[in-house]
Amino acid sequence: MNEDARPVDRATAAEFASWFKALADASRIQIVSLLARRGTPMSVGEIVAAVDVGQSTVSAHLKVLADVRFVLADHRGTASYYRINEACVDCFPTAADIVMGKPVPVPPVPAASA
Repeated sequence: MNEDARPVDRATAAEFASWFKALADASRIQIVSLLARRGTPMSVGEIVAAVDVGQSTVSAHLKVLADVRFVLADHRGTASYYRINEACVDCFPTAADIVMGKPVPVPPVPAASA
């Protein structure tokens, strides 16, 4: 059997499936996109205003995204501010490559400072 023809191991497949499932909703894609593009933590109210979805729905979506660590919550008093988890989001394209059996992209090596 060709080594490349084997599927990913079960634990990896389960983790990737949770990521894909978390992004299988248009509102969650909008929230991830908003937080990634904004680059600063946002309150639930700010997210609600930007994606035009009710507060309870946004909160439910944020919980799904936080469960897979696409977003992180910073608690300030009684308010929570959400931000994108860059480390997790950076892994997502690689996960898609692995699932499809493509070579894993090699991240660019930062230039040495002079």
